Amino acid sequence: TAARRHLDVASPPIVVRDFVSRPLHTGNKIVDTLIPIGKGQRQLIIGDNGSGKSALAIDTVINQKGKNVLCVYVLIGQKRSAVAGTLETLRRAGAMDYTTLVVAEATAMPGLKYMAPFSGCTLAEAWTWQGRDTLVVYDDITTHARTYRELSLLLRRPPGREAYPGDIFYLHSRLLERSTCLAPDHGGGSMTALPIVETEQGEVSSYIPTNLISITDGQIYLDQALFARGFLPAIDITRSVSRIGGKAQNAAIKKQAGRIKLDYLQFLELEVFTRFGSKLEASMEARIRRGQLLREILKQERLDPLPETFHMAWLVAYNEGLLDGRDAEGVRKDLQVLRRGAAASGLGMTSGREQWHEAVVAWLREERHDAAA
Repeated sequence: TAARRHLDVASPPIVVRDFVSRPLHTGNKIVDTLIPIGKGQRQLIIGDNGSGKSALAIDTVINQKGKNVLCVYVLIGQKRSAVAGTLETLRRAGAMDYTTLVVAEATAMPGLKYMAPFSGCTLAEAWTWQGRDTLVVYDDITTHARTYRELSLLLRRPPGREAYPGDIFYLHSRLLERSTCLAPDHGGGSMTALPIVETEQGEVSSYIPTNLISITDGQIYLDQALFARGFLPAIDITRSVSRIGGKAQNAAIKKQAGRIKLDYLQFLELEVFTRFGSKLEASMEARIRRGQLLREILKQERLDPLPETFHMAWLVAYNEGLLDGRDAEGVRKDLQVLRRGAAASGLGMTSGREQWHEAVVAWLREERHDAAA
C-alpha cells in the first residue's frame, strides 16, 4: 500500500470547487442529447427493479474507454452471480483497464456493505485530487440505506420514518457532496457520481428516493411501462432532468437538440388524442408522425454506446427532415449509415452545421441509391 486515506471525510469546500463545464458522454442517445451530464455532476438513476438502471450505468462506464476517465463501480449487497456478470461484461468490453470494482456481496457483513460506497468514493477522490477525471457508480443506494437501517436498529438508535434513522439524509448527502469539479489551482480533477436507487411500483415520492432527488443535480427516470412496451432504454423523458448538465453540453449538440425535447413532450400529449379516434388537422398529424419517428430513433441496444459525432449526425438528419417518411426498418438502416459515415468522415464537433448537413445528405443519398439499385 503506497498511501492511506480516511473513508469518511468532509466534502471539498466551496473555494476549491469550479463550475461544471465539461461534458461526460454516456454513449446514450437520450442522455447525451436531452439529459446531458457534466464532469463533476451527481446524476441519479432511478427506476423499478429490472428497468435497466445497471445496464445504463455499465454502458456509461464502457463509453469512457479512451477518454482518460478512471471509473469506480461499487456493487452493494448484490448476489455473487450478478457481481460475476458485471465483471465479465466489463472485461469483455475492455473496460477493466480503467475500472475498479468495489464489491460488498449479499453475504457480506452489514458493516462492509455500509463502508463499500465510502471506499469507492475515497478511491476516486484520491485520483481526483491528482487532477484526474473519475466516474463513480453506486449500485445501489437503496441497499445501502437498508443496511444502515439494520445497523442503526441493532445499535438501538431511535427509528424515524419507515424505521430509518434520523441521519439517513446526512449519510447520503455527505457521500454525494464529495463529488465535484475542482478548480484549476487545485488540479482541475473531477468526480462524477451516478447513484442508483430503486423504486417500488414507480413510487418516486417514497422516503429514500425523495432524499436522493433533493441531494443530486438531476435524475434519469426509467419506467417499467416503457420497458414492457419495448422502448429501450426505458428512459421517461417527461420525468427526467439534468439541472446543470446543459452548461457542460457541447455547443453544437446543444443547438441541434434545442427544441427536440419540447417537441417530443408535445407529441406525447397529442398522441393521447389519437387513442380516441378523433380526426386531427394535417399539421397535428405531421407532428405526430415526426414524434413517432423520433421515438424510433431514440431506441438503442444495450452494451452499444455511441460516439458524440453520431449524435450530431442523427440530430442534423432529423432536424433537416432527411428521415421523414421512413418506416422503422428504414430508420434503423439510415442510422447505421450515419454511424459508419460519422466514424469514417473525420468530421468533428468543431465542424460547422453546413459541413455536417452536406455530409449527412451525401451518405443517405448514396445508401438509398444503392438500395434502389
